[in-house]
Amino acid sequence: MTEDVITVKDLVKVYGNVRAVDGITFAVEKGEVFAFLGPNGAGKTTTVEMIETIRTPTSGDISILGKDVKKDRMDILQRIGVLPQEFSSFDRLTVEETIQYYSRLFCVDCDVGRLIKLVNLEEHRKKLYVTLSGGLKQRVGIAVSLVNNPEIVFLDEPTTGLDPRARHEVWDVIKGLKREGKTIFLTTHYMEEAEVLADYIAIISKGKIIAYGTTTELIDSHFKTIKVTIKGGSAGIGQLAKKMGMAVHSEDKGGITIEATGNEQVVEFLNALKANGISYLSMDIRKPNLEELFLVLTGEALVEEEAAK
Repeated sequence: MTEDVITVKDLVKVYGNVRAVDGITFAVEKGEVFAFLGPNGAGKTTTVEMIETIRTPTSGDISILGKDVKKDRMDILQRIGVLPQEFSSFDRLTVEETIQYYSRLFCVDCDVGRLIKLVNLEEHRKKLYVTLSGGLKQRVGIAVSLVNNPEIVFLDEPTTGLDPRARHEVWDVIKGLKREGKTIFLTTHYMEEAEVLADYIAIISKGKIIAYGTTTELIDSHFKTIKVTIKGGSAGIGQLAKKMGMAVHSEDKGGITIEATGNEQVVEFLNALKANGISYLSMDIRKPNLEELFLVLTGEALVEEEAAK
């Protein structure tokens, strides 16, 4: 039986004439990675900061671990961990000293060595914070968010500005936290990050949740076809596809894209190509992704920031 550890109902945050968060409702189950996906300025950070009790909602209800954020703030803070955007610490402290410092600051006993191992920083434990790369600093921040052994960990844009390798290393840490039984609330504007890590995704745009579900549910509910892109083939490919009842689209750089109704039709088409002796240079078969879904839902692309050089 599943258990909701975060419930948000009709949440609103207004700044002057701007509704930064506009009546959103969702729930997060215990032990899952929940991704809040949307562009910068969509309302992600405002929402998560209300859940973390940092900001006060204009209206609506939030419950964390069965506690009302308006009434039980101190109890909630003892049971959650937070990695804010652009985490920073003291330059002249080592990794080990940084974690020890925050442990004392929050008046909790923690196994520093275990946290260092959990975030894969064993070989860096004696290095000064100032000497670390961006990815290593983020892993220190995740370790700091765990000093009180929280049940829920909030990670706000944890890989923004990181190069691809550092991003994947942070992903590995997040996967490890899930194996530890932590509930992870992840805010991100990276499509791949949400697809790789999240059990459930809520897509937010202009303060409203416009879609919610697993990656598969989101894609299947809005797209009914599989795209087959073929390059370096003959004109007979398009003619064959049309004969089989498939939609055919031309490509700007040559080749064609064919829309199949499902895996079975893709297999039938491939067999038909072979049976007719039709050759081609390359073929790419895929379902639409979250980026295409966002474009369909909002009419605009979700632009990912370029990784830091």
